[in-house]
Amino acid sequence: QVQLVESGGGLVQPGGSLTLSCVASEMFFAIRTMAWYRQLPGEEREFVAIWNARDNIKNYSDTALGRFTISGDNLQSTVALQMNSLKPDDTAVYSCYVNGWLKEWSGRKDYWGKGTLVAVSS
Repeated sequence: QVQLVESGGGLVQPGGSLTLSCVASEMFFAIRTMAWYRQLPGEEREFVAIWNARDNIKNYSDTALGRFTISGDNLQSTVALQMNSLKPDDTAVYSCYVNGWLKEWSGRKDYWGKGTLVAVSS
């Protein structure tokens, strides 16, 4: 079973920056989209950013637009999230998501990482 492993989370002061990375334990045959979501305990998972590998289109939530940048590499099966001007409200567990074909015959499926904690506090 493929695993998506996030890294780069941690404690940062308001206004600071972090870069999150997500690496798949094995290469995907093909990827449709890669994305980042975030969640706080007891709350709904919240969309942050998405990258469409087919047309290289990126979309962001209103809260992420202008501060965060998603970058994906479907050949390496990796996705990163550059986060600038962080605010306390950005505190959450950030998880990566991949929609794609792990094998040529496996069908297109959703895959999720377990997440990495980002804490923004002074």
